[in-house]
Amino acid sequence: MSPVDEILSQIPMSQLAGRLGVDEKTAEAATRQALPALLGGIQANTDDPGGASSFANAVQQHDTGLAAGGVDLGQVDTADGDKIVGHVFGANRGQVVQQLGSTGALGGKVGQDLIAQLLPILAPIVMSWLASKLTGGAATAPAPTPQAPAGGGGIGDVLGGILGGVLSGGGSGGAPDIGDLLGGLLGGGRK
Repeated sequence: MSPVDEILSQIPMSQLAGRLGVDEKTAEAATRQALPALLGGIQANTDDPGGASSFANAVQQHDTGLAAGGVDLGQVDTADGDKIVGHVFGANRGQVVQQLGSTGALGGKVGQDLIAQLLPILAPIVMSWLASKLTGGAATAPAPTPQAPAGGGGIGDVLGGILGGVLSGGGSGGAPDIGDLLGGLLGGGRK
């Protein structure tokens, strides 16, 4: 199962659709657009040692249980999600929202508004999912300590292994190739 499908399977789409004020099909389409961007943005950030260290610290702050066994959207801290999105995309946030919202089934301003509303909801879910993957699913396990990138083995390598082909077209269900979609916006090392 791809990371996108695995995370999607934990999100109550009817609850998300109600929160976003759209139908379930639209909510799922938007989520399929946004998840690869978040995952790709996190991966791009961990490509540099400062970003990897920052990510490791951020993972320690997230409960691995949020994305386990089905997400309760009432437990999602969107203020924290907004900070995560800002950290992941930085100055490119507006461009990412514009690009994601103007492609595929979403199209235009409505799509951009939907993506802007959705990203802060999804970001804590993605962080929880990644935390569970990086800690082996144990809620009490410490987050991995980032290693120096020389010779491999750092958190960026671990994350790269988890995410597989998300950046190179590994999305499923018609999800866009995030590398093509966002072009050079997700360049590594934004810390």
